[in-house]
Amino acid sequence: MKREFPDTPLVGVGAIIIEGPRVVLVKRAHPPLQAQWSIPGGVLEVGEMMREAAVREAREETGLVVEPRHLLGVYDRVLRDAQQRVQYHYVLIDFLCRRLGGNLTAASDAAEVRWFTPEELPALNLAEDTLDVIRKGFDQLGR
Repeated sequence: MKREFPDTPLVGVGAIIIEGPRVVLVKRAHPPLQAQWSIPGGVLEVGEMMREAAVREAREETGLVVEPRHLLGVYDRVLRDAQQRVQYHYVLIDFLCRRLGGNLTAASDAAEVRWFTPEELPALNLAEDTLDVIRKGFDQLGR
């Protein structure tokens, strides 16, 4: 599967893990979005169900065991290079997840992982759709 300059869009899943007044974000260790904060997640594997992928990616990147509850949204992520060629193209499917266990620790593609309050999010320069789906998660939980 070619992630950079792909022939077709790739399907990605995200785990919006909210506990109390906080959400988990990971700082990416690799492109795309290297050194930027984002939602835990990654590419769907062949034969894997979307919710299974959300559980796997959350565990791989954060050390947390989660249960996907609600589909929060489907988003396009198209990143272009300096010549305007499509360098990365993902269709992202994001789930609101409930933490079942585990200890928060950076693993796999994460350089760092931590909990953030909604008030801390604007300073992170997150993508607009990332902020949108996190707000939807907090709204869904009545927070």
